[in-house]
Amino acid sequence: MKIALMDSGIGLLPAAAATRRLRPDADLLISNDPDGMPWGPRTPEDLTARALAVALAAADHRPDALVVACNTASVHALPALRAALEPEIPVIGTVPAVKPAAAGGGKIAIWATPATTGSAYQRGLIRDFADGAEVTEVPCPGLADAVEHADPEAVDLAVAAAAALTSDDVRAVVLGCTHYELVEDRILAALEARGRAAGLPRVVFHGSAEAVAAQALRRIGAEPAPDAEPTGRLSVLLSGRPGTLPAAALTYPEARILGAAATAH
Repeated sequence: MKIALMDSGIGLLPAAAATRRLRPDADLLISNDPDGMPWGPRTPEDLTARALAVALAAADHRPDALVVACNTASVHALPALRAALEPEIPVIGTVPAVKPAAAGGGKIAIWATPATTGSAYQRGLIRDFADGAEVTEVPCPGLADAVEHADPEAVDLAVAAAAALTSDDVRAVVLGCTHYELVEDRILAALEARGRAAGLPRVVFHGSAEAVAAQALRRIGAEPAPDAEPTGRLSVLLSGRPGTLPAAALTYPEARILGAAATAH
């Protein structure tokens, strides 16, 4: 079994780690785009072209499924990716976890890139799954880039700016960019400090990595087997070229779960 995951950068690490936890015996192929990142500032047409190139590079390695582990690419490029690869290779997009957040009640904030914030796609999710809930869309300029470069000072500055746009009484935060799940602890610390000062209950986070990993297995008819023998290999493609995980990635626990010295096979 081989599952490919794609993104412009290292935002795919949470979904890859979740997949590894569910199926330690599965081969994983990471396909990202250091030559073209970041994708967020690109036009939808340019982003789609970059995403297609990354997806087709992964498809050459004949995975059983392809996870688009990027919210921005899912917003703009998912139809084109599915048209190019399905039905031979199932394509699984990444959707912000608005539905489970709304089910918990209370005010919701969606932290996302400026490219995703306010998009028709995200507004549609809010309309369909959070009707009646009070939802605030919070753009987080610079946060994904800071995470990508493992720059803790830049991460904290971007988190502080987004936290300032987030109401103190928000009870659920949807992480609408896959990169953000890599610094969930830093986001939580920023929001919890304000909540404690106001005597408010703990904020609940809603990411997408676990759900996306489970959906990938469902699409190929595989069951979770977390106790399976850890025989799965990791391959890495950098804008289509065999490579290794970048040094910045290795600062995150999710990358260490995958294996630090993996190369493309």
